[in-house]
Amino acid sequence: MAKKRKINAESIILEAERNLTIRDVWNAGSAEKLTFFIMGLNQLKHKQFAKGAMFLLLEIAFLGWLVFSGISALSLLTTLGPNKEMTTGLDKDGIPVTIQPDNSVIILLWGVLAILIIAAFIVLFIQNYKSNKHLVYLKQTGQHVPTNKEELASLLDSNLHKTLMAVPLLGVFLFTILPTLYMITMAFTNYNKEHAIAFSWTGFTSFGQILSGNLAGTFFPVLIWTLIWAVLATLTTFLGGVLLAMLIESKGIKGKEMWRTIFVIVFAVPQFVTLLLMAQFLNTQGALNNLLMDWHIISEPIKFITTDSNAWVSRATVIVVNMWIGIPVSMLTSTAIIQNLPQDQIEAARIDGANSFRIFKSITFPQILFVMTPALIQQFIGNINNFNVIYLLTGGWPMNANYNSAGETDLLVTWLYKLVFGQTQQYNVAAALGILIFIVNASISLIAYRRTNAFKEG
Repeated sequence: MAKKRKINAESIILEAERNLTIRDVWNAGSAEKLTFFIMGLNQLKHKQFAKGAMFLLLEIAFLGWLVFSGISALSLLTTLGPNKEMTTGLDKDGIPVTIQPDNSVIILLWGVLAILIIAAFIVLFIQNYKSNKHLVYLKQTGQHVPTNKEELASLLDSNLHKTLMAVPLLGVFLFTILPTLYMITMAFTNYNKEHAIAFSWTGFTSFGQILSGNLAGTFFPVLIWTLIWAVLATLTTFLGGVLLAMLIESKGIKGKEMWRTIFVIVFAVPQFVTLLLMAQFLNTQGALNNLLMDWHIISEPIKFITTDSNAWVSRATVIVVNMWIGIPVSMLTSTAIIQNLPQDQIEAARIDGANSFRIFKSITFPQILFVMTPALIQQFIGNINNFNVIYLLTGGWPMNANYNSAGETDLLVTWLYKLVFGQTQQYNVAAALGILIFIVNASISLIAYRRTNAFKEG
């Protein structure tokens, strides 16, 4: 009861402080008013030297950067550099010199960084305002203003989460947000092999090429195959893992630990090793074809993964190989769930006359599915972006003359790779394709998660 009263009191205090307006803070005093322009001033006035100095130094650093570098970076971002072609001119001594075009890659990078720095400064300004507002509230209500020592001590106590999150947030900013925004902006340019140094803004041209232009004939078939692959790869490994776990956990099976160990070894082998070996094993001159011909089962090699093999034979091959890789993972998860199923329900069902299939259908499988549905959605999204299985096993083969830089077994992600590192080097189109892949993944994830029982009951 005392704890509840304390929470209610804290809520009332927070609500009272929240009701203070910008005008209230502005009219509180000269120091409070100047803190809108000179960040950290009111904190320094109240002897919160560490916080005040931090706000003030960061503002000085920002203004210095803005004057000497930021404004220039933002102005160049609008054109990505005025000089698009290599030209000749005269230096100060009248000697002919070659003038290189502006490096749009660097200009774009610094421009995106400039926008992020400005956004970070806006967040910093908001924090400065909230701190200033808090000091005004404490002053008006006659409460104790934390000293500099108390503020520093709070970084290891009540504000420990801020201290621990500082370095990870900086890492996310530099290695996730900045590269992501840089790649997104690249989709709105004509950055490709012909414009590898100097390029310009082209708006949604790259998206038009993919959705309705010369690449639409490749995008939509590859998208359909990607979704088919993701569904089949997820279902086959899940169902195979569940059935294998059920088989090993059956009462009549001996040496359960041995069987689990065998399949764990399959999972423990690095995936790229398995895929490269499978590619050799299924080659026209590989071990499988040689064995089948030696046993007179076939008269000529089966073209599993060649440039001219049947598209659906190659697609079926990658699904089967993926089962070999993925079933052990699903088996381990399913085994843990099966071992923790409520045995009283199963025994009650047996007493009522239910057979093994009925128990599996009504009790075992629904509970496994309930627990594993979020993991299945994650696995589905992972299969949409499953670069290794396709690239290392088939390389996208067989080829399709009607496709642009893609084969029959290529997924969107492997096609994206070929657009970047192939002969055309269409960086802008690849960036636009990456955005479309994200939209597909995000849409499927959002819809699927919201429809799961785990989400509804959570």
